[in-house]
Amino acid sequence: MKLPTLEINGLKTEFPIFLGGMGIGITRSKVASAVANEGGVGIMSGVQIGYDEPDFDQNPFEANLRALAHHIKSAREKSPTGVLGINFMTVMNRYGDYVKKAVEEGIDLIVSGAGLPLELPAYVSSKKTGIVPIVSSGRALKLILRKWDTKYTRTADAVVLEGTHAGGHLGFKNEEINEDTFSFRSVILDLKNILKQYEQKYSRKIPVVVAGGFYNRQDVESAIEWGADGVQLGTRFIGTEECDASEAYKKTFVTMKEEDIKIITSPVGLPARVYENTFIKSLIEGEKIIPDNCTRCIRDCYPGKNQFCISEALINAVKGKVDQGLIFTGSNGYRIDEIRTVKEIFKEFRD
Repeated sequence: MKLPTLEINGLKTEFPIFLGGMGIGITRSKVASAVANEGGVGIMSGVQIGYDEPDFDQNPFEANLRALAHHIKSAREKSPTGVLGINFMTVMNRYGDYVKKAVEEGIDLIVSGAGLPLELPAYVSSKKTGIVPIVSSGRALKLILRKWDTKYTRTADAVVLEGTHAGGHLGFKNEEINEDTFSFRSVILDLKNILKQYEQKYSRKIPVVVAGGFYNRQDVESAIEWGADGVQLGTRFIGTEECDASEAYKKTFVTMKEEDIKIITSPVGLPARVYENTFIKSLIEGEKIIPDNCTRCIRDCYPGKNQFCISEALINAVKGKVDQGLIFTGSNGYRIDEIRTVKEIFKEFRD
């Protein structure tokens, strides 16, 4: 099968490959620009993107804004003609301010999930910036598109459909994940039927990008056959030289086994797929880990009451403290057997 191109909001890529935005700090400007240069969509994670700024602990909002501008500019300099986006979780504190800053800096796409991004169009003043919700069901998409249409006279430029095998936060109940009853084929069809009226009204095609459990070309071809327009790969790109995480973080995936991958409950209240390291084992045993510092990254967070601070845990991991931090992974994380370049990964999509 010859893989199709992907077009979102008038921007076309050579391949229907969408980089998953992985935070904290896993996908920033280095890997996003590399994916964009190979003909995919390069997505960065905007969650605590300034974690390594010198004043982050004292001024996290200012540090994040500064890093956000830096990484958008850096990605654009490295990939002047590529398609670039950034992912923001709706549960982030000052969500709207971060979105506005990314739009101001000229990002191509805003991707948003971890809750329903019902107010996203309010923060995206320029229609040059596409808006892309992440959903796990047709019901969620209906709610989002109805709100965007009636309140903002705007619709999605693409939709990411995330299944139960994704890494990090999952929009499913534990029993749905354990029973593995989710069907991409049927939900893609449901989404396409919902999108028809908005495609007619706004005179555009709204592509569906599927995410969660996709790893190689065979997986991508299967998704296209089911009716998807694009496929998101996240975990696969952790195993690259360009991945923005530390070398220790990447090497964890090279030695990871399938049985090391577990589901926990995150402080944001959602199930999450993680690598079971020393940190996770201590949580499973009931240990409470009080953070050294709280940067108020998430709305409705209760410092000292949650079992652990997700921000601190993710930052520890990305910096290389892999036994003291939280490592998100998709269900295929154990399949990474060596560190490759982004170009090498794209060779299998070019052949």
